[in-house]
Amino acid sequence: MRPDARRTTLADIARAAGVSVATVSKVVNGRGDVAPQTRTRVQELLHQHHYLAPVFRHTEAVESPTIEVQFRGGLKSYVAETLEGIIDSASESGASVVISKASGAPHWARDLVSAGRRAVIAVTSVYTTAHLNELARSGLPLVVLDPLHLPDSRIHSVGATNFAGGLAATRHLLSLGHRRVAYLGGPAMAVCNQARLHGYRAAMEAGGVPVPDAYTRPGEFTYETGLLGAAALLDLDEPPTAVFAGNDEIAVGVVEAARARGLRVPEDLSVVGFDDTSLARMASPPLTTVRQPLREMGGAALRTALRLANGERVDSHHIELATELVVRASTAPPRAAPPERG
Repeated sequence: MRPDARRTTLADIARAAGVSVATVSKVVNGRGDVAPQTRTRVQELLHQHHYLAPVFRHTEAVESPTIEVQFRGGLKSYVAETLEGIIDSASESGASVVISKASGAPHWARDLVSAGRRAVIAVTSVYTTAHLNELARSGLPLVVLDPLHLPDSRIHSVGATNFAGGLAATRHLLSLGHRRVAYLGGPAMAVCNQARLHGYRAAMEAGGVPVPDAYTRPGEFTYETGLLGAAALLDLDEPPTAVFAGNDEIAVGVVEAARARGLRVPEDLSVVGFDDTSLARMASPPLTTVRQPLREMGGAALRTALRLANGERVDSHHIELATELVVRASTAPPRAAPPERG
């Protein structure tokens, strides 16, 4: 828009749509008492005229800001627990939260602005340059929770001390006497996976324990990665006596792969997870795991989003919360002889 160009007003949109200014205002602010056909016509005109709602109006931000929370994939334990933290913090702050699956639809950011959103929280989602440009044009702040890739300087993020967590998990296994310790992780390029892997390698190096190439395997943060990855590890001539898994889902897959071969956890194979979701507590045996403060991370993301939506300055682009090793029943000293493979 040229500096001398007149900004499109609600009155302009109302005249073009043949409705009242109040009706256009309801559409912009996401009110439900508008006929579907009227809402569609108004939204199309808003897009055509590049109308942007005033995201940073202080009075609206204080009264009842609405934050869009987007995630990809299924609603797994990790996502569910972070969402609980977001929702609890929103309730304490007097904010509203709308939860949705991440969308690739054209003008999706402008649709969010038209619906009255004040900021976006993305849970482990990947945002391309096109996504970020769309958000920037729409004036919507973005906070990424546990980013999978190195954050763009234009966004803010919340995560955990993944390197320290990987270090603590591996040190625990080494302290039990394990020397054949493998790492079975998530996507190779995911920032959190890289940090956990580096923590594992740092602990192994500090302990003077070599890491065979076959002992580190990337995958996805899924149960299937645990099943398939553990099967490959246990087929090695010198299989590991312990596995540090990149998350709890992978760890449960490792436990099942061991059980399918007649191996016992932790007597024959020790397993450590990461996240400390409800899955870790319900597993058999209950998992030793690295606790990510998922609810606290969700709360921090919500508070950051509210500050940005209110036009406040946020000192740090990235917040990291501390991890903690939680020892349960899936780890024990190794047997004197390596386990037999079934």
